[in-house]
Formats: sequence, structure tokens, C-alpha cells
Amino acid sequence: MGRHIQITFDCHDPRALSSFWCEALDYVHPGPPGVDLPEGADPLAAWDGFLERIGVPEEERNAKSAIEDPDGHGPRVFFQRVPEDKAVKNRVHLDVRAAPGLRGEERMAALEAECDRLVALGAARVRRFEPAPPMSAGFIVMTDPEGNEFCLD
Repeated sequence: MGRHIQITFDCHDPRALSSFWCEALDYVHPGPPGVDLPEGADPLAAWDGFLERIGVPEEERNAKSAIEDPDGHGPRVFFQRVPEDKAVKNRVHLDVRAAPGLRGEERMAALEAECDRLVALGAARVRRFEPAPPMSAGFIVMTDPEGNEFCLD
């Protein structure tokens, strides 16, 4: 059996970046430990209250954030605040599988639709790569709101 992994992003604004990726991946923000969230409750508001109750200073409450796959299949994604800016191209990136099983124009149309959705959430489009069978079905390179590269695949 393989090991479970967590993907970690260094960033300036963990709450904002986790919110972007939460929407991009259809993930959820987990609630604080020991807190039962009622249906429809805002987990980020619950975290604010939890951190205040345990005495975390307000300026430190956006130091970390996390999102999880609601079905428990995908990896947990963790976001930690760091002072430095992103300086160079990522050595590791996410491929967001937005058009599994699709080929040709249908695939590229699905990728374009997802690209438009993510741009509206704060991502930026970098470049479209056309299908080049048999090795590539086509993809779109993007960056998240803090400049981290990822691909729509």
C-alpha cells in the first residue's frame, strides 16, 4: 500500500490561496480540531473563532490553511505563510485533470471552459499547447493567484 501525501504551498496569503485551490479542485476546508460544524457552516469562520479562543494573536491567524478532498481520495493540500516571494519556475507542479477521457476539439473546449472559470477565480492563463498525438492530448499552462504554475490537463 502506498503512502498518503500532503502537498504544501509556500505563499503570502494562505487563506486566499487555499480558497482559490478549494474552488479549483472542488475540495473543502476542514473544520478545526474537536469542532463539529453544522451543515452549511463556514469552516473559515469556525477557524477564526477557534484560533481566537485558544489565544492565537490576530496577526498569526493567517499563517496556515488547508484543504481536503471531501471524498477522501486526493491528497490534503497545506498552505503556509512565508516571507519571501516566489522567484523561479516551480520544479513540481499540479496537473488538474479537467478533461479526463476527452480527445481533440471536445477536450480542448473543456479545458478552455475550465480555464475561463479559474481565471475568474484569480488564476492567469500562460499558454495553450495544442494536441500532438500520440504523445500529448493538449493542455493549458496557468498560474494561481500567487504565481505558482499548474496545468489543465
